[in-house]
Amino acid sequence: MKLDTIVNQPVIETDRFVLRPLRRSDQGLIDFYAGQEDVARMTTSIPHPLPPGAIEAFITRAQSDERIEDVWAMDGSASDQPEIMGLIGLKRLDTEVSEVGYWVGPAFWNTGLASKAVRALIEANPLNNRALFASVFQDNPASARVLTNCGFEYLGDAESFSVARKASVPTWTYTLNLRGK
Repeated sequence: MKLDTIVNQPVIETDRFVLRPLRRSDQGLIDFYAGQEDVARMTTSIPHPLPPGAIEAFITRAQSDERIEDVWAMDGSASDQPEIMGLIGLKRLDTEVSEVGYWVGPAFWNTGLASKAVRALIEANPLNNRALFASVFQDNPASARVLTNCGFEYLGDAESFSVARKASVPTWTYTLNLRGK
C-alpha cells in the first residue's frame, strides 16, 4: 500500500477550483496532459514523449521536504470538473524571489483557468515572496497575456531550452513586485 506524503504547502481556494499539493493519485491525469506534445512543447522541462516513470518521479520531487519548487494541482472536483486541469508551481530562485510556471490541459485553454490560478498564487503569496519572475516562449502569446493580465511587467527577451523541442527557444521574461501591493 502506498500512502501520500503530507506536504507542508497550503491549499488555496478560488470560486472555481482549489490549488492543492500533488497526490500520488494525480499521476494518471498529469501523465495524460503532460504526455501531449502541444502541452510539453510550451514548457522547458516536460520531455516528449514522456519516459516511463517521469511523472511518478516528478510527484516524488514535489512531495519532498528538500524540494525547491512547490507545485499545486488545479483541482476542479468540487465544481464537477476534473481533479487535474493543470499545474502551477513556484520555484525558489532566492529567499524572497520565485519563478512561477504553469500549464493547463488543452480542454481548458482559453477559459481563464491559468489567469485565475496565477492571480490566486499572487494573492496568497504562500512563500512570502517580494517578487515573482516568469518567462514564456514567444510562440505562446496566450501565456504572455496571462502574465500581463495578472500585473506582470515585461523585462525583455531571452532564451530557454525546451526539453520537448530539444532546442533553445526565444522567450519573453516578466516580473511582478509583490511588496507594495
